[in-house]
Amino acid sequence: MLGSPIEHSLSPILHGSAYAALGLSGWTYERVEADERQLVEFVAGLGPEWAGLSVTMPGKRAALRVADEVSARAEAVGAANTLVHRADGSWAADCTDVDGVVGALRAAGGFYTGHSGLILGAGGTAAATLAAFAELGLRRATIAVREPARAREAAETAERVGLEVRVERLDRVALADVAAAADVVVSTLPAGALGERAAELAKAACVLDVVYHPWPTPLAAAVTAAGGRVATGLDMLLHQAFGQVEQFTGRRAPRQVMRDALAEATGNELPLPL
Repeated sequence: MLGSPIEHSLSPILHGSAYAALGLSGWTYERVEADERQLVEFVAGLGPEWAGLSVTMPGKRAALRVADEVSARAEAVGAANTLVHRADGSWAADCTDVDGVVGALRAAGGFYTGHSGLILGAGGTAAATLAAFAELGLRRATIAVREPARAREAAETAERVGLEVRVERLDRVALADVAAAADVVVSTLPAGALGERAAELAKAACVLDVVYHPWPTPLAAAVTAAGGRVATGLDMLLHQAFGQVEQFTGRRAPRQVMRDALAEATGNELPLPL
C-alpha cells in the first residue's frame, strides 16, 4: 500500500487475513510511505513478482499516470486506488473506492436506489461518491462545500457519470431542507466539522459518514437518535477492499473473514454488516 501518511492504515489487516484464508502463504501486503513523485519512481522499479498495489492519498491521481489501462470509473473519478500488475508487465488502474461507497450504503445504510443525493465536502471521496450515486441509479446530486470553487473537479466527475449537479455554499445552504429532499446523504467532512448544524441532518433516512473514529460523530448520533440508518468510513474501507483482493488474486474475496479481522482490530466497535 502506497501513501503518505500510511502508518495507521488498516488495509494490511484486511488483505493479510484474505490471503491467509485463500491459502496464499507466499503473499505479503506492506505499507510503503510514498508521495506522488515517489509512487511513480516506485512503480517503475517493480518486477513481475508484484501482483498489485493499493494507493491512498496523495498518490491516487499519480496512479492514473503510471497505468497502461484505466477503468471507466477511475477515469470518471479522476483517481485510482488500485493498480493491478498484468502478466505482460503492464499496469491497470481502477477505483474500488466506488465499491466502498456502494457497499457501505447498501449493507450498513440499507440504501439501494433513489433520485437525488447530498454530499458534504468536495474532495476525492466526494468524486468517488458521485460515481457511486450514478451506479445506484441517482440522477441528481447537491454538493455543499465551504468554498464552491473547490467543487470544480467533483462537479466534472458528476458530469462524466451523467449526474445533474448543483453546488451550494455550506454556510448558506438550508441543510435541513436539502437533506429532507435527498434520498441519501454522504458527509466527507472531518468529525465535528458541522458543529451544531449536524442536527439539521437528523431526519435524513440514510447517511454515510466517512469518519469512523472517534465514534459516534455528532452527525451519526443525531441521525441514529432520529431513527435513520448510518454507514461509516470503516464500512467503506471494508467494501472497497473486497474488489482489490479479487483483482489482485483472481479469486473471490473471503468477505466474512475480512470483516471479522477488521472488527477485531477495531475493538468490535461497529457492526460492519455484509
